[in-house]
Amino acid sequence: MKKLTLLSLAVSFAFTSGAAVAKISSEEAAKLSKELTPFGAVRAGNADGSIPEWTGGIKEAPAGYTPGDHHPDPYPNDKVLYTVTAQNLEQYKDLLTPGQISLFETYPDTFKMNVYQTRRSASYPEHVYQATIDNAVRAELVEEGNGITQAAVGIPFPVPENGLEAIWNHILRYRGEALSRQGGQAAPTASGDFTYIGFDEQLMLPYNVKGANPEELQQSNILFKFKQKVSEPARIAGTALLVHETMDQIKTPRQAWTYNTGQRRVRRAPNVAYDAPGTASDGLRTTDDFDMYNGAPNRYTWTLKGKQELLIPYNDYRLHSDNVKYDDIIQPGHINPDLVRYEKHRVWVVEANLKSDTRHIYKKRVFFIDEDSWQIAVTDIYDNRDELYRVGVAHGINYYEVPTQWSTLEVFHDIQARRYIAIGLDNEANMYDFGAELKDKSFTPAALRREGRR
Repeated sequence: MKKLTLLSLAVSFAFTSGAAVAKISSEEAAKLSKELTPFGAVRAGNADGSIPEWTGGIKEAPAGYTPGDHHPDPYPNDKVLYTVTAQNLEQYKDLLTPGQISLFETYPDTFKMNVYQTRRSASYPEHVYQATIDNAVRAELVEEGNGITQAAVGIPFPVPENGLEAIWNHILRYRGEALSRQGGQAAPTASGDFTYIGFDEQLMLPYNVKGANPEELQQSNILFKFKQKVSEPARIAGTALLVHETMDQIKTPRQAWTYNTGQRRVRRAPNVAYDAPGTASDGLRTTDDFDMYNGAPNRYTWTLKGKQELLIPYNDYRLHSDNVKYDDIIQPGHINPDLVRYEKHRVWVVEANLKSDTRHIYKKRVFFIDEDSWQIAVTDIYDNRDELYRVGVAHGINYYEVPTQWSTLEVFHDIQARRYIAIGLDNEANMYDFGAELKDKSFTPAALRREGRR
């Protein structure tokens, strides 16, 4: 891939690669406070200055913001620098993934990218940075990379030596300690007609709790607990899902339960994983597409390809605004491009190839991961004929009250079906509550039954 630099050049201050369980030395970890950011990104800008130096990201919310508000744009005066269209696509191909290029080719008259000044806005609490530095010299992969040990709170592998370490960084990136949220998804037809599917969701993240102990986490073997209830439309309202995600996913696989309103029963759901269809997704995403990638990585071989500069959605506060309606966002073919902000950022490139002795509807996935946050920004997905199948895009913002960089909307484009699903629509819903006081007793099958009956 000519757009990629060699890994040793991409990180500039590279470290010698080693075995899957290798830890870095304290001398190498010290670079996380110097040449590299605490999360392992290059502090310096790029050669032409189009990517600036990292100076800590957003340190405070804009004036007038109150937790519970939709997050106002901290850069309201930024102007479009240039717009990529099907007509000038050739000029910018080196800054695009094959999947992004396919969107221009599929929708040549309507798809575009408005590109703005790059703002390295990702920021996290100081204790998360310190935990990441601590993890760097002790965290290890176990079970052939299908679990982790000796890590807590922060990114486990800020200087990744292989693709498995990089994807675990995405899975374990900091998103606060607990939250409740409302929102939903839409899977429009080719004409743009859609039915909004509403969700009430709760998420507990024991791994992220300040002061979490790696040994205690390993003993409990729980990364997070997630509960989701469909709130609308009426025909499926009350359908509910409960997931307990584990640190070692081979020793103890994900535990999941579903509540069916018709049967009024809770059932174990071992198939809520891998390529099982996502909840009410009309077959447009898999279970492991949620959050751009989740779950056990054991069906793929993972290769860290290096870094490249890429145009990705970033600081998408306009798309997040409560002044925007769902009808303003959802359009035929793709979401409204006038609401999307693109910026040039450095991304890690990780390629996942399906193992010959396993099955999945995706044969190959290429993940483009923001270096400042470990949020997957774009994923190109290929089917078993080696043809481009889907393109996933995460539209990120900084949630000031945490702070954390996370997606406000995720969109999966099915290139072959010429349809898409938009997940995380929350413009007309209450904003996330990162201060939610959640209890373990609310994440049991009995609690799921109670939630489904309300």
